[in-house]
Amino acid sequence: MLFLLSLPAVTARLYSSDEVQYFSYLRSLWFDRDVSFENEYQYFYDHNVSRSDGFHETFLERQTDAARRVNYATLGCALLWSPFYAVAHLWTRATGGVADGFSLPYIRAVAYGSAFYGFLAILLSIRAARVVLSGLAGTWTLAAGGAGFLAGVAVWLGTPLLFYMYVAPPFSHAVSAFGVGLFVTVWLHVRREWTARGTFALGVCAALLAMIREQDIFVALGPAVDFGLALITPTSRLLTSNKLVAAASGLAGFFLGYLPQLIAYNGLNGYPGPAQHVARKMYWYAPHGLQVLFSPQHGFFFWTPLAVLAIVGLIVIALGRAKLVSTDMRRIALCALIMIASQVYVAGSVASWTVAGAFGQRRFVCLTPVLVIGLAGLWHARRGRSAYDMVLTAALVACVWWNIALMAQFATGMMDRQRLEPGRNAYNAFVRLPLETPSLVYRYLTNRESFYRPPESKGTK
Repeated sequence: MLFLLSLPAVTARLYSSDEVQYFSYLRSLWFDRDVSFENEYQYFYDHNVSRSDGFHETFLERQTDAARRVNYATLGCALLWSPFYAVAHLWTRATGGVADGFSLPYIRAVAYGSAFYGFLAILLSIRAARVVLSGLAGTWTLAAGGAGFLAGVAVWLGTPLLFYMYVAPPFSHAVSAFGVGLFVTVWLHVRREWTARGTFALGVCAALLAMIREQDIFVALGPAVDFGLALITPTSRLLTSNKLVAAASGLAGFFLGYLPQLIAYNGLNGYPGPAQHVARKMYWYAPHGLQVLFSPQHGFFFWTPLAVLAIVGLIVIALGRAKLVSTDMRRIALCALIMIASQVYVAGSVASWTVAGAFGQRRFVCLTPVLVIGLAGLWHARRGRSAYDMVLTAALVACVWWNIALMAQFATGMMDRQRLEPGRNAYNAFVRLPLETPSLVYRYLTNRESFYRPPESKGTK
């Protein structure tokens, strides 16, 4: 019900080249049955949807080795959006609308689909937090449930996920959060026994991560470490005779699950791999690893201070400092920290690490489930101490408001969309916006087009 009530806040539009690429995958496969995107790109260019500097040269002039127009996106979003797209297609045909795959019902389908997956990501994250805090014993506790729910709501409202669910849903980030949420949920179930069937399912989920966003596959390092520890631990529930079978089953699940992407790559690029331009953007020694976290202008912790609290929560669990922490919980927290580290490494290796022009350090949205688990752990760590609860609650409220205030500043032009200016942003957040919020909410619901205009230059690849 809450999700349905929030649907009027979803913005159904495309404007960036990233959104166009993900949408074009779906439209081309649905209508043309191929991975040739020239007609999609031409349509969006001709209709002034995406006319940023370099769009024509990049997407309507360059060619791949297979003589097709380039597309740096992946297949996963198209697959997950397709049920919503199908409903839009049937509805448009039944009502006599323009059933060309471009008209507003199709755009709405993708936007609502992303919002749905983002909301589902939060629900899966809450469930994962409850499982972890219940000690994986199968016993649900009220305290674990309450901490998981509060953490889920805080992460929903206090991170860029909110922006990419409601303001710019045709990006891949809300779907990415769902993919990781599904992967973490399956992992927490599979790790109880590590059966061949379970690892196969986990491998398929890992393939989905890579098909949604290639860099999300690094999240699988956490469960991989968990599996490795299960192999070498004498008291492990994983029988020696099943070790190789379970490992082979996981790899088989990944390969079979990833096969559609390999086929798409081959048809698009002439070989079963991503565009070579992607690799040229990477510096694998992660020269920007610290900056991507701590830069006052672009850092993850400045955009999303809630992440700091969540990471502290994971550290508290990993060190065994929280109440009733089991060995399993500590290992899960350690693996979650590895997941975060993997994304810091990837984001710090990209030449465009600043993601200037985009809202937030958007490449970290995939970590939504991990942040919920960490925040729930922090909430649960000293539950019942009134002073601790009051301080943590105040910090959570401040972090949530900071995220919402940055969204408002980004939309209204109160801030430079290319960078943060912490002092100016703080003044706007805590002095100007509290007075202007009612009028801005009304304007967002009644005249949304007045807010968002694509930058005339400086894309955000």
